[in-house]
Amino acid sequence: MTPRGGAWSRLRDSFTGALWPLPTALIVLAFALGLVLPIFDEILNTGEEPLALVFEGGPSAARGILSTIAGSIISVTTLLFSLTIVTLQLASSQYSPRLLQTFVRDRVVQVCLGVLLATFVYALVVLRSVRSADESGESAFVPRLSVTVGFLFALASVAALVTFLAHQTRQLRVETMMRQVHAESTDTIERLATQLQADEQPDGPLSAVPAHARPLCARASGFLVRTDEGPLLEALSGCGAVLRLDRRPGESVVEGTPLAWVWSDGGTVEPPVGDLEAALQRHVALSFERSPAADPSYGLRKLVDIAARALSPGINDPTTAVHALSHISALMGRLSSRETWHRRVAADDGVHRLLLPSWDHAALLDLSVTQIRSYGRQDTTIVERLFAVLAEAGWQARTERQRQAVLKHCAALTAQSLEELPAGRTEQDVRRLAEAVERALAGRWEPLQT
Repeated sequence: MTPRGGAWSRLRDSFTGALWPLPTALIVLAFALGLVLPIFDEILNTGEEPLALVFEGGPSAARGILSTIAGSIISVTTLLFSLTIVTLQLASSQYSPRLLQTFVRDRVVQVCLGVLLATFVYALVVLRSVRSADESGESAFVPRLSVTVGFLFALASVAALVTFLAHQTRQLRVETMMRQVHAESTDTIERLATQLQADEQPDGPLSAVPAHARPLCARASGFLVRTDEGPLLEALSGCGAVLRLDRRPGESVVEGTPLAWVWSDGGTVEPPVGDLEAALQRHVALSFERSPAADPSYGLRKLVDIAARALSPGINDPTTAVHALSHISALMGRLSSRETWHRRVAADDGVHRLLLPSWDHAALLDLSVTQIRSYGRQDTTIVERLFAVLAEAGWQARTERQRQAVLKHCAALTAQSLEELPAGRTEQDVRRLAEAVERALAGRWEPLQT
């Protein structure tokens, strides 16, 4: 088994999760191009004959074109930034603040911003190389090829603006947002499943923490994002200790509270608590924002937030909540491929020295339906879709523990619905929906009848 994690993973995630790296790279390239192309222009410009198929005007015309490009592009960029802020505000207030990560990682937005800013920088850099004959002792110089490339940049900026407007129109649809969350979560689940399968990780609970284990307290607060397995495993091997984290990916860590438990192999040697706490601080990534990097539950959290916000009295959009439940059900189908998502990392001596708890099927199912069940208890479509979600989860359940988890939530939903009947439904309707879930658990699929 190959331990994963490290500085490279943190650096990659920080760049892919930020808005600025790609636009900055395009700006740097445009700056370099604006410096280099005028030099080629001087080499290629022979006498009074201009290069073929390039700009043929004089210094005044070149300055006018480049100034117009720079001035108009910065105005358009300001408009684009304003539209982006409006989109972020709408997504945060109406759907979920956690959707802002999706917008920041959007490659279309990054490329459009980069093209516009790169065009502005390029026009300014080339503008400084234009010379008139009366400005210095040197002859007039017009970087014809550079001005032509600037014109092409302006056309690309127009295309970028149109692309951005069309893209943002699609982005404002809640269906598009949920589809992106679904796709992101699917990638996370498939990546984690592939890692666990490649490392031959058992699909079962972690071993219990022994009584003689010592707590390791966190030296910072935040959400658990990732664990750098390699460096931490090296520190544990050096002192012959076993460590088990006390938090799952995405859970909150509070400074001064136990973050992990550590014990020695034989239980007689005291592990170096101080050194291992320092190693935890270096190699366990905490952030004030959750990340989908190693968290199979984060996509469900976003979809549940969208559904809960849609069911609030201020928005009152149960159809969106029903659609969110459909995405949740599809993700739960993928997550049912394993009972647990824990990792056990072995050292060179074959001992599992690093135990990394993650989410199990029961916890993920509870996250998926409990909050929505509470908020949508009076809505008929929500109750019926929740029963359908449980029937779909029961049909795809692969272990007895998964079936018991589905039965538990089916019983809770049935009791809640019988206590407060959804509008237009009777006790017989509720029991019929519950029986459909039980039939799905038994491998008999029948259409849900109301």
